[in-house]
Amino acid sequence: MPEVSTPNNGFEDFYAIIPAGGTGSRLWPLSRGARPKFLYDLMGSGRTLIQSTFDRLARLAGPDRIVVSTGWRHVAAVEAQLPELKESNIFAEPVPRDSTAAIALATAILARRHGEQIVVGSFAADHVIRGKDSFAEAVRQAVAAARAGYVTTIGIAASRPSTAFGYIHQGRSLGSEIPGAPNARLVERFVEKPDSATAQAYLSTGEYRWNAGMFVMRADVLLNHLREYKPEMYDAISHIADAYMSVDNDGDAESARNAEIAAARYAAQGVVDAESSDVDSDAIDEAMATYWPSIEKIAFDYAVAEPLSVAGGVAMVPGDFGWDDIGDFNSVAALLPSTGARNIKILGDTDKVVSLDSAGDVVMPLSDRTIALLGVNDMVIADTPDALMIAPRARSQEVKDMVAYLDREGRDDIL
Repeated sequence: MPEVSTPNNGFEDFYAIIPAGGTGSRLWPLSRGARPKFLYDLMGSGRTLIQSTFDRLARLAGPDRIVVSTGWRHVAAVEAQLPELKESNIFAEPVPRDSTAAIALATAILARRHGEQIVVGSFAADHVIRGKDSFAEAVRQAVAAARAGYVTTIGIAASRPSTAFGYIHQGRSLGSEIPGAPNARLVERFVEKPDSATAQAYLSTGEYRWNAGMFVMRADVLLNHLREYKPEMYDAISHIADAYMSVDNDGDAESARNAEIAAARYAAQGVVDAESSDVDSDAIDEAMATYWPSIEKIAFDYAVAEPLSVAGGVAMVPGDFGWDDIGDFNSVAALLPSTGARNIKILGDTDKVVSLDSAGDVVMPLSDRTIALLGVNDMVIADTPDALMIAPRARSQEVKDMVAYLDREGRDDIL
């Protein structure tokens, strides 16, 4: 079990959301649509990415205050990998609708269960973070800024002029205005992935940090901004969240009436004890079928964070811990130890790889055969039982283009 935070340590009103989605396109054929990268142990640590994320957050909030938003076909795998997670804390999406819908639905349900003044934080299931104490301190300050009314993000120190990440332009200090968040700063704006020259310019100013997509905010603040910026999504999410709070009234009339009275009382209080009522799965299915397909597919950055930053409503807390979103095979390579003196990285059984006059390769021997490298340099070799991909490491970011091509060719059997 992960280490759990003690009460009154700055996280007493904090609930963690883990959006666990993805199509498996950037690490294909290792990851697939039915089994995205968050279900894999890519560091050889003995814990998969989602398990490591859960451990990290349970240390702060406790296991009972963590929820996972994921696709319906990933529910069984999530349950198997996270037996500590309550079944009622897994919210299944029939089709992907990107991060705004996932975060908003989880927030709306948590607000109905525990009140709209709670603080929620969204942390992707597939990120690698090193430095648990530094991470905890950054989240603690982000929670303090969220209590003050800001949608708060955690900005990662840019260690290189990367073109693979979006950036946050930090503004004036908010430390004197927010108790408990001495390092918080106002966000001037979010900027998209830059070209190399622009990334170098950002790095040289010292005013930009990587956008890791971590957001912490009070539930009412998020829901109010969603209603302002995306009213149709807000209405749809509200209907679905209400269905999650419905009770199964298949009993007698008196029981049904008592359930209605209890539900009305909880609603008036703005708090629902999730353990006191049974979820009506039919109501959830009906609400999902009615409202979810029409919800706009849009990332949280675009829907809420970027427009709100223009209005001065977004804060940033610096995150000075190691972070990677494992966006391609080069990211995987950075996490793996070198095998031998020629910097070959192997994910899997090292005895399955034989090399001669080869260097700088990333090899995944995941099928039951030996991979022999002769004069092969700086390549990705991902060998699985039903698909083999070979590509230059320099083109790792283009793996998703191969997946798109295979999709157009109708090769759903290997995607």
